[in-house]
This record gives sequence, structure tokens and C-alpha cells, in this order.
Amino acid sequence: MRIVEEMVGKEVLDSSAKVIGKVKDVEVDIESQAIESLVLGKGGISEGLGLSKGETIVPYEMVKKIGDKILLKGPEE
Repeated sequence: MRIVEEMVGKEVLDSSAKVIGKVKDVEVDIESQAIESLVLGKGGISEGLGLSKGETIVPYEMVKKIGDKILLKGPEE
């Protein structure tokens, strides 16, 4: 999916604009072709070499806005 390809590598920011990681992969429901969640890597050299196993799963419902970066909703939203 083209949208998925465009999302991979984008930085993800929490509601206070703090970078929490980069999109490493996107989980998609094959039947509905809807995005279910984002898989975030922590970044850094070890991630680039495939040595880092630290991943964070973010449900797609938490995404507020997608642009050059991906902004997540705050707890009150």
C-alpha cells in the first residue's frame, strides 16, 4: 500500500511534541485494508543495523495528524 510506504520512517511525536520513535512497520487489516496500528522503533545506529528489538505498538486510533511527522492525541482527546 502506498500510504504504508509513505508512513514508514516518519518520526512519531506524543501530544507534547516529544519524539517517541520512528515508524518501523504498519499493521493493516487485509480484508478491510484499514490501518490497525503503527510499530515504532526507538531509532539510532543499533536500529539501523537491525540489532535493536525495542518496539512500541501504537493503535491507529491514537493518531491525531499525519504530515512530515505523525502527531499522537493526548490523554484528554
